[in-house]
Amino acid sequence: MELIVDSVSHDFGELAVLRDVSFRVAPGEILALVGPSGCGKSTLLAIIGGLLQPEAGSVATAGAPPNGSFNPLTFVFQDFALLPWRSVADNVGFVLEHVRLSAAERRAIVADALRRTGLAEFAPSYPKQLSGGMRQRVGIARALAARPEILLMDEPFSALDAQTRDLLIEDFIGLMAGNRLGAVYVTHNLEEAARLADRVVVLSRRPARIREIVTLDRPRGTRDALYVADHQRKLWSLIRDEAVAAEREVADV
Repeated sequence: MELIVDSVSHDFGELAVLRDVSFRVAPGEILALVGPSGCGKSTLLAIIGGLLQPEAGSVATAGAPPNGSFNPLTFVFQDFALLPWRSVADNVGFVLEHVRLSAAERRAIVADALRRTGLAEFAPSYPKQLSGGMRQRVGIARALAARPEILLMDEPFSALDAQTRDLLIEDFIGLMAGNRLGAVYVTHNLEEAARLADRVVVLSRRPARIREIVTLDRPRGTRDALYVADHQRKLWSLIRDEAVAAEREVADV
């Protein structure tokens, strides 16, 4: 299934946010969105996920979603968004509660998502018993339980300390490769973008337009520190001047 973002523009009242943004996400591709603070990255992700209707342009998909998909486009949130009174297994199963499944089918899907994210032994635990990295794993497992084609990720690792973030990114690279999932990934962290993305859409300051789309030509998981650093510097060179100007504007939209 291919995601098609076509000429999307959006305003909030008098505030111009997005202008004529177009790109495609191929099956299995990770596409990162970067740009100055407040340029509308999260707004664009909300439009892609159907939480917000654009004032102009459209978001569509081409091709059939995977067999058994309950939600082809599924969010992974920055703040984990877990229910503290539910166990890990029950948090993951939450997305299945309104799907017509037998109890056995639901348990099997939850068990599979927990296994793929290394959480099987934590199924009966509660969020307060887990580290930040483990809680974010639960958020990813919950998304996987919906059997998506594309994950929509808004700064999913930004709340984690550097060591935990690095470990989770390594696991995430393996998870994405093993499941042929695609993603649209919003981040302020240019190193993350250079490590994770197949392509990076660089947005200008508001109203955001696409300045450049940078292709990373080495497969994820094979990029050494020099390769990542070179592309991190290239991305920073594309947004630095506008990022400085954006610091003087209102915070993120």
